[in-house]
Amino acid sequence: MPRRAADLLEIPAALWQRAEMTEALRDRDMGRVLRLVRQYAGASQTQLAIACGMTQGKISEIMRGLQNVTALEVFERIAEGLSMPDFARSSLGLAPSRHAAQADTFASREVPRRAGSIPPGDASRATGTVPVPDALTVDLPEDEEDPVRRRTFVGLTGASLFGAVLASAAPDASVGGVERLAAVLAGYSSPDATAEGLNAQPELPALSAAVAKAKSDYQACQYTDVINVLPRLLMRVQAACAALTGEKQSEAYTLSAEAHHVAASILLKLGDHGLAWLAADRSLQAARASGDPLTVGSSARIITHALTSSGYHRAGASTAKSFAQDLDRGMSARDRESLSVYGSLLLRGAVAAAQDRDRRTAHELLAEAEDAGCRVGAETNLRWTAFGPTNVTLHRVNIAVTLGDAGTAIDTARHVNLDQVTVTERKASLLIDTARAFLQYGKHEQAYLALRAASDIAPEEIAGRPAVRQLVGSLITSAPRSVQRQAEGFARGLGVLE
Repeated sequence: MPRRAADLLEIPAALWQRAEMTEALRDRDMGRVLRLVRQYAGASQTQLAIACGMTQGKISEIMRGLQNVTALEVFERIAEGLSMPDFARSSLGLAPSRHAAQADTFASREVPRRAGSIPPGDASRATGTVPVPDALTVDLPEDEEDPVRRRTFVGLTGASLFGAVLASAAPDASVGGVERLAAVLAGYSSPDATAEGLNAQPELPALSAAVAKAKSDYQACQYTDVINVLPRLLMRVQAACAALTGEKQSEAYTLSAEAHHVAASILLKLGDHGLAWLAADRSLQAARASGDPLTVGSSARIITHALTSSGYHRAGASTAKSFAQDLDRGMSARDRESLSVYGSLLLRGAVAAAQDRDRRTAHELLAEAEDAGCRVGAETNLRWTAFGPTNVTLHRVNIAVTLGDAGTAIDTARHVNLDQVTVTERKASLLIDTARAFLQYGKHEQAYLALRAASDIAPEEIAGRPAVRQLVGSLITSAPRSVQRQAEGFARGLGVLE
């Protein structure tokens, strides 16, 4: 058991708030951390070695940059040995100290709305002296039999304090919004049905901007914001469909299809399959009324997703294939927008086939989608599909882990350049799929770090999804002791553990 640093040396409290220490912690540069402690606390290498439970030679190699610290257990040992305060531990990506973790009540239950936000009751951390990490590196093993060889997988920017991201997060934060959404989906009415503006002549430009904002916020994983605006937005688009005629009515039906698509997508995230199916059906009905084949194809994606999520995997795969074939036959020109919808349908069908354990169909549809992605040429977000060659690769990761091919999933993820993934929801999904693969592979530390990375950029994607919370629960129950405490801190923040 290493002795505490306080028993051996005096580390000035102000040291942990110095800019150079903040940078060293953020970069996880333990050699620099130890050099700064030696400089400002007058600590010898022997004192540091005793405090951290290491040999003097090991400390020397770390301080001289001859050995990099990569293991979570070693980060924890140094943090404990130096009596590192919790805000400094957070910069390193560690949970609060044992004492703080036991005392923490996680009183706040509101999901942070965006990475970097400070939850209510935590304003003391919003000062300029509190270091906020802006990078996180997750190392993937190159070879199971050569764990020393590693390659950087993720370098994420714009992170929030670990405590600020996790101190919150219960999926019930948006219950009121979902209740209102359910009322609107059930009968297109609610107590707010006569609110000011609903009976006015619809203004399509403003309505189009509102729908675009909802879709953009969804892709940014701002789910609470979207849920709160959806009930009124759905009522507005429905009113426009009823009030307008001709081409304007067709445009209103397109907006209705898109808005209901967003509603179904969020409800699927929350695991509410019944309401999600209702919203998906409304989307397809509106798409057909619009008369636009691309709108129909886009709404067919959410129908396929709803079928698959409800356990109808084979029906989901065949539905996606059927709609994709219809769209292919009806496309007069293979423009990028048409190819994006077509390719996204194929990807959704491939996911459904994988969940049906139909490897052949899954890989056939992936190959067709890959061809469409090559013809699109670059990453796009046409028709809000986020479709392109990289998105096809992200689906390859998902399908590999779904089929139990953890090694293939990890190897495929290693070749993804996250800078090319511009949609936050897609980036978070990749990290979650990678965590699933690591868990299958028995690499608990990497699974934990991948989930932390996902929570850093999309806290609501982690906190609000039952499927992800279940994944965190699996991690906490299977992790070895060297990772277990960090996983427990993560799980407590999500409400998985009390």
